[in-house]
Amino acid sequence: MKNNKIKPKTFKQAVEETEEIKNGYQNGLKALGNYSNKVELGDTKKCEGSVAIDDCTESLYPQENRWDYVFGYKGDAYFVEVHSAHTSEVSVVLKKLQWLKDWLNSKAPKIKKLQAKDKAFIWIQTNGNHILPKSSQNRLLAEKGLKPVSKLILD
Repeated sequence: MKNNKIKPKTFKQAVEETEEIKNGYQNGLKALGNYSNKVELGDTKKCEGSVAIDDCTESLYPQENRWDYVFGYKGDAYFVEVHSAHTSEVSVVLKKLQWLKDWLNSKAPKIKKLQAKDKAFIWIQTNGNHILPKSSQNRLLAEKGLKPVSKLILD
């Protein structure tokens, strides 16, 4: 267990030491595929790679609501879910967030150690935000600190 307390040197190292996604590492934001344009980085040279968590873990957790992506930037890990932002979808995304947090604790502690202090979990909306502003779902999102955005911009 002593090894788990040591912060990995790089995002790539953390991914390679995480059994369930070790073969999923891709350079830059390539793992995000067509959604890579929804992430804007101030210095693209400081992007440390990405992984499609959902793709890597689908066969292991076929019935679970799995989180989509993680990428490394300036020494931190950011977790991105690209999902439609409708009131009816809030519970699904929150299940995905809980799955991710549980997975990080049990299966990916080295990646968890790289988790960004601010804005670590990001919901990138597809086709606008259609969550009713006064809904209980919107209040729940606020409590969880998760708000759909059209694009993630990091300086």
